[in-house]
Amino acid sequence: MTSATLTPGQGDALQALLQRPRVARLFAALDGNGEELRIVGGAVRDALLGLPVTEIDLAATSTPEQTTARARRAGLKSVPTGVDHGTVTVIVDREPFEITTLREDVETDGRRAQVRFGRDFDADALRRDFTINAMSLDGQGRLHDPAGGLTDLGDPAGGRGPRVRFIGDATTRIREDYLRTLRFFRFHARFGQDAPDPDGFAAAIACRDGLDQLSRERVRAELLKLLAAPGAAEAITLMSGASLLHRVSGIVAEPGRLERLVVREDRHGAAADALLRLAAAAVRVAEDARALQERLRLSGAEAMRLGNLARAQERLHGARRLSLAAARAMAAELGGEALTDAVALVDGAPWFQAGDNARDYVAALAAGAAAPVFPLRGADLLALGVTPGPAVGAMMAALRTHWLDAGCPEGAAARAGLLAHATDMAAG
Repeated sequence: MTSATLTPGQGDALQALLQRPRVARLFAALDGNGEELRIVGGAVRDALLGLPVTEIDLAATSTPEQTTARARRAGLKSVPTGVDHGTVTVIVDREPFEITTLREDVETDGRRAQVRFGRDFDADALRRDFTINAMSLDGQGRLHDPAGGLTDLGDPAGGRGPRVRFIGDATTRIREDYLRTLRFFRFHARFGQDAPDPDGFAAAIACRDGLDQLSRERVRAELLKLLAAPGAAEAITLMSGASLLHRVSGIVAEPGRLERLVVREDRHGAAADALLRLAAAAVRVAEDARALQERLRLSGAEAMRLGNLARAQERLHGARRLSLAAARAMAAELGGEALTDAVALVDGAPWFQAGDNARDYVAALAAGAAAPVFPLRGADLLALGVTPGPAVGAMMAALRTHWLDAGCPEGAAARAGLLAHATDMAAG
């Protein structure tokens, strides 16, 4: 139970979770008769903060086998998605819910923990990372808060925002799993409104050597989540200043560019784009994109996007002014996404200028307009009598350059003009 007082709105928000029809069916099936089920973690936290709750995780005293059997008796399908860790996914009207048996740590090595099943909700809560993630809601609507998370959620009416605080000793929590250093900054970027908790910040710096143990895949996933948060620019600045960001990712950040992008997103009402924010913080040239692919194990699509963005950005730096013709040519060569990404990163820089027509064109691309497509194929040249072989490739390259220089005209007239030019080239 909690010693802090819920506001009426918070109490209503918790009751609303339990009153969701699918959640009510889960409690009817899995709670009671010697076992207990509770909603835990982020769903409780977000409901108390008045945020949308899109995913509900639950914890139970029952073992995975017992959970599966009780779900079956209630006519619910279950899937052993993480049974070795105590997790069973129960499907209620096509919506999945993860049910995890209570656990107790036996041993930790900074990357993973050996656990055993338990029946103590408080013990399970106190092995979590932050106080605001350690609350639970039972089937009677009672909030359980053994770590003081409700107090750490703050008091908006009193002007006090949430704070992200480790449960117990911060150094101990981080040494149990060094990914918690990144999670500390990620949750601060999402919820924190003031300076980060000093004990947590000091512990993150003191434990920085442990970051070397983390897999690149885990770092990538956590860093992209951090970059999508509202306070990403501040968090990246803090991590960079404490030499944590470079340690974990090799990034030498430019927080000013990231801050400018965040301001631009807010001005245009655009959703946070984690990969574009990563580029703002760390990508100037194509080599930066290649280094990030290696250090963070980016996917092929992610690496291609950053590489094309970097090349477009280099073009913009070289020209310093973007005309409509140049914009169309860049979109045709590198793709519309590369151009819109690059403009988003340099927009607002004192050296960058773009004509109104170019800005309108980039906006149209961002809204889904297609980039220009070169209207000829090799078969068109063969039909003109060009000898198959290297001559076709050379002529296609020359025609494409001619088309790009002309501003990438489209339509039947543009195609006819290119064919006429090709005829002259072939005759010559």
